[in-house]
Amino acid sequence: MDTHALLWLAHEPAKLSKRLVAAVNDDGHEFWVSAVSAMEIATKRRAGRLQYQTLLATDFVREVDSQGFKPLAITCAHAERAGNLDSLHKDPWDRLLAAQAQIEGLTLATVDPFFGEVGVATFW
Repeated sequence: MDTHALLWLAHEPAKLSKRLVAAVNDDGHEFWVSAVSAMEIATKRRAGRLQYQTLLATDFVREVDSQGFKPLAITCAHAERAGNLDSLHKDPWDRLLAAQAQIEGLTLATVDPFFGEVGVATFW
């Protein structure tokens, strides 16, 4: 799940597609949440650039666990792939999420067109 989708789920679920909401509420789907999102949310909160007052910034593990989501750690292989992605996209968070999705064979819940441009399967 992309960071914006995770934040919208917690704070503005009306911004999510009906299809994604249905999938989140269906126990037959597994959702993985990356350590990338934990760092992105905490960093943006610390810098005063996060529009939500959210426990995701200070108690990420418990919050995503309460949703039944699985944690996805960052590996050296993810970092290497992110650094070598053939794209001008400069957002390191997005590059890491794309690399994780590629290596782990995951579909990413996102509306961001960047991920499709680098060959990541997306769901919205």
